[in-house]
Amino acid sequence: MKNLFDLSNRRALVTGSTRGIGNLLARGLAAHGASIVINGTTQERAEQAAQELVVEGYDASAVAFDVRDKKAIISGVETIEKTIGQIDILINNAGIQRRHPFLEFPEEEWDEIIEVNQKSVFLVSQVVGKYMVERQAGKIINICSMQSELGRDTITPYAASKGAVKMMTRGMCVELARYNIQVNGIAPGYFKSDMTKPLVEDKEFSAWLCNRTPANRWGDPEELIGAAVFLSSKASDFVNGHLIFVDGGMLAAV
Repeated sequence: MKNLFDLSNRRALVTGSTRGIGNLLARGLAAHGASIVINGTTQERAEQAAQELVVEGYDASAVAFDVRDKKAIISGVETIEKTIGQIDILINNAGIQRRHPFLEFPEEEWDEIIEVNQKSVFLVSQVVGKYMVERQAGKIINICSMQSELGRDTITPYAASKGAVKMMTRGMCVELARYNIQVNGIAPGYFKSDMTKPLVEDKEFSAWLCNRTPANRWGDPEELIGAAVFLSSKASDFVNGHLIFVDGGMLAAV
């Protein structure tokens, strides 16, 4: 029972993990014993991020591929499985944000958001999931959002993509749980990150956010690690199809 959260002898692939929250989650899992595969759009950046973990004493490798390109995903995942080791944990973290009023939102930016935030979860999970089914074991964690449940000005396509990932998480659970694969989501509230920097620097918005959130503050990114470790570990072996909202109570408040 004392080892419920121990991730030793498990390998995690984290998409979009060269920086930001993805990198933070990779580091958090590494600190709990997991071997990490850093993923990004370029091999150079992925290797640099992996090397930073290695210098800190963690086991990390780098495999870059475009999460929107199924052929690239198949090749990248095959490389991991055959030359590095089996993927026990998949965190679908890659995501982007664009902001425009709904009636002026460019179609090409809608397509980009849906491809990166939604389609990539479908594609990467399909490819990795086939290996997990063969082994009858695996953990898949989809990074959702407060916008999986709530709307907000200027980010309707983002909310649409994250709402879809919420339902994909539940659908994947229904189809994959029989193979001892747990599929869950983490839905961050408002955290200080590269993506939210414009909002953090907006004093009016920050004041509104703190008043709207029962915890009365922005989240610190490190506060997401606990949920990721829980959903990656033996502690969550009978937890499936859930979204864990790490939001300081925001969703619970009117």
